Amino acid sequence: MNLFLAFIFIIFVLLLGLFPFFLIYQLSNLLYLFIYLIFGYRKEVIIQNLEKCFPEKSDTEIKKLLSAIYKNLTDNIVEGIKAFTMTRKQIVKRHKILNPELLNDYYESGQSIIAVTGHYCNWEWGSLSASLQTDYNVVGLYKPLSNKWIDSFMRWSRTRCGTTMASINETTSTFKKLKNTPTVFLMAADQSPGNKYKDKAYWINFLGRDTAFLHGPEKHAKTNDYIVVYIDVQRKKRGYYTIELSVLADNPTTLKNGEITNRFAKKLESVIYKEPANWLWSHRRWKLSR
Repeated sequence: MNLFLAFIFIIFVLLLGLFPFFLIYQLSNLLYLFIYLIFGYRKEVIIQNLEKCFPEKSDTEIKKLLSAIYKNLTDNIVEGIKAFTMTRKQIVKRHKILNPELLNDYYESGQSIIAVTGHYCNWEWGSLSASLQTDYNVVGLYKPLSNKWIDSFMRWSRTRCGTTMASINETTSTFKKLKNTPTVFLMAADQSPGNKYKDKAYWINFLGRDTAFLHGPEKHAKTNDYIVVYIDVQRKKRGYYTIELSVLADNPTTLKNGEITNRFAKKLESVIYKEPANWLWSHRRWKLSR
């Protein structure tokens, strides 16, 4: 059954991936009608998150923001599908790093980097674009899918431009294996840690709420003395993104525990406050309590 489902999935996404971009976004508009207006996917979760993070906003403002959030969500879905068939030229043109030279000195000195980001705008294309715009070896850490056939297909797609994918279940061994290879480790760091890692989480006031953050990026930065860089993805127009890199910590071992995570949280928070609709509000981000 898993193989059959994988076959259907692969054929479906490859066929849709052949659509030109203007048709892909027509599909996004259609998905918006179904996901938001008809089915209301996680609508209660999103509204609750917005009301608690923006208590000053009126019902009208929340409703307007809600619509924009679903448009961002459906664009991300169709762009994720399109990623399977995009050319290298399209990837670089539509997911452009503005200041890749920030990494040059670190690369020349053989220093590895942990690059952190959130589920903001289009994060999916990052595994494709990163290795095309830097000399670094690039490794993306991800959560494997339960269907091994679909997981293999996803790994193939995300690695076809040079990036290597590694399971989050093998994070520590991946860092050890690449200790002597200058590498950029891509890590999405805004998920809820889950009960398994609750005791290791860093608790930070984020968007006005007591929030648990993953301990992994900071742990590995301090253990390996790796530079920590923030990846700021912004939508310039539909289907076109720019990425600006900024250093969060270039001396991680000298910082007190929690400082790197706090810097990441505050950077992400400032980005969200500017354009809140571009964050993935459908996450059950605050399911843990201290």
